[in-house]
Amino acid sequence: MDSYRIAVIGGDGVGPEVLTEGCKVMDAIAELAGFALEYERFPWGCAYYQEHGEMMPQNGLDVLQDFDAIYLGAIGGFGVPDHISLGDLLLRIRRGFDQYVNLRPTRLMAEELCPLKGVSQDEIDLVVVRENAEGEYAHAGGRLYQGTPNEVAVQTAIFTRRGTERIMRYAFDLCRHRDGKKRLTAATKSNANAFTMVFWEEVLQEVARDYPDIEVNWTHVDALVMNLIRKPQWYDVIVASNLFGDILTDETAALQGSLGLAAGANINPERRFPSMFEPVHGSAPDIAGQGIANPIGAVWAGAMMLEHLGEQKAAQVMMGAIEAVLREGQVRTADLGGNASTAEMGDALAAKATELMKD
Repeated sequence: MDSYRIAVIGGDGVGPEVLTEGCKVMDAIAELAGFALEYERFPWGCAYYQEHGEMMPQNGLDVLQDFDAIYLGAIGGFGVPDHISLGDLLLRIRRGFDQYVNLRPTRLMAEELCPLKGVSQDEIDLVVVRENAEGEYAHAGGRLYQGTPNEVAVQTAIFTRRGTERIMRYAFDLCRHRDGKKRLTAATKSNANAFTMVFWEEVLQEVARDYPDIEVNWTHVDALVMNLIRKPQWYDVIVASNLFGDILTDETAALQGSLGLAAGANINPERRFPSMFEPVHGSAPDIAGQGIANPIGAVWAGAMMLEHLGEQKAAQVMMGAIEAVLREGQVRTADLGGNASTAEMGDALAAKATELMKD
């Protein structure tokens, strides 16, 4: 029996709550699927920072290095500035482990959840491939003359040929192997960003020559935001820079019904380092501890983790359970118009996954 070591970082706010349910669903089917999951939990996050002055230990990456995957709940909390909480843990792991692909899928599994009119079930099925290691989040810049009338703040976006080409190739390869429209759209803004985005488009066109079977488009990000509302059915794979991808995927999460449904993967495709899987919704400190957070994003992230580990059947069963529970509509958390607790949603997903695994 295969066994996988998973580093679990519950983090802040609702993070530990939703990861508990994600582990519950994975555990429900692991033995039936013929593998085992060995969890090791780490108390890193804002509470750890307030006690130790750091979000994670200085040797944190060394500790995580030998795990098969990292399962992250959420980072961010009152009392710790966001640029510290995110920068010293989430971004540190992404950069340190060269997790240069941020993968965020979007599927409409129950049409009544979509805020748009006239969109039927299964019409929205797209994925955003976000460059995750450089771009606008490259952490290059600084501030001068702080607190004076001459204060200056500079934030520099960095786009390397290596970084841009490898995210483009990942997106093209994904588009080629998806059961989709074989259509790739690149988010750009070359009319205003005459250096970075013109370069982005040039690399796109160079890489596209190796993928003649893929329809290629590039769209200014403001128009893309509009068109995702007007005709989300048209899209298949979207490749975007770090900042543009971050913004676009909050919009695509809303299209499927709630930010609580959204999952993300931070992937090192070469597998030199462990990849990290997380729900997208953040720590939601206003509802932490109330037991009402939607755990589906964490469960979906767990399915993505199992798929990455090679457990394809278990991943498909988890996705089937999410889809079945949402379509049946009997168990829904508050963000989806229901009154189910976090644990009740987790129980429903675990039961459905077990049922599907035995079929």
